[in-house]
Amino acid sequence: MLTLKLNPDLIECGTDEAGRGCLAGPVTAAAIILPNDFSNKILNDSKQLSEIKRKSLKPLLEDCSISYGVTHIFMEEIDKINILNASILAMQRSIKQLKPQPEHIIVDGNKFKPYHNIPHTCVIKGDGKYLNIAAASVLAKTYRDEFMEKIHEEFPMYNWKKNKGYPTVEHREAIRKYGITKYHRKSFRLLPEQLMLDLK
Repeated sequence: MLTLKLNPDLIECGTDEAGRGCLAGPVTAAAIILPNDFSNKILNDSKQLSEIKRKSLKPLLEDCSISYGVTHIFMEEIDKINILNASILAMQRSIKQLKPQPEHIIVDGNKFKPYHNIPHTCVIKGDGKYLNIAAASVLAKTYRDEFMEKIHEEFPMYNWKKNKGYPTVEHREAIRKYGITKYHRKSFRLLPEQLMLDLK
């Protein structure tokens, strides 16, 4: 059974990201403030839910929430500032969209940077412990999946509709065969045998 939030007496948002380990597409984060009377028997860490359940939860969470925000950070920015910084930035930009602003931030994982003097707590595997982080994980995942399904139409040979940009055997085979697209993260090791580039 997941707990609603860490600090019941504060306006607290949960935040999480999706797509950190992908070879293509954005890293997407969401932040959400849930009301104190919120409950849901299905909601869990998005990785534990089927695609059908995630898609059915998305509008419900958006309707029930006090406020939510979602942000994509795209490939060029990921390549410039690295994936960890991009993930944190995506979470912070999502928090910026919240009205009211939270009094406390609860973050999935163990890395975050202070945001506007608002206290934060990092919780490892928080999306399986707190409903507000689980809700953020579902929004981040569903919004990112929608984006990957859209760009799949442009480059169907990579099958992003199915693999969502993750490093599956099929995705890597397509990179080997067709090369990379504007949606690939150039700073990532896209193929196992990829060597360091000689940048003289």
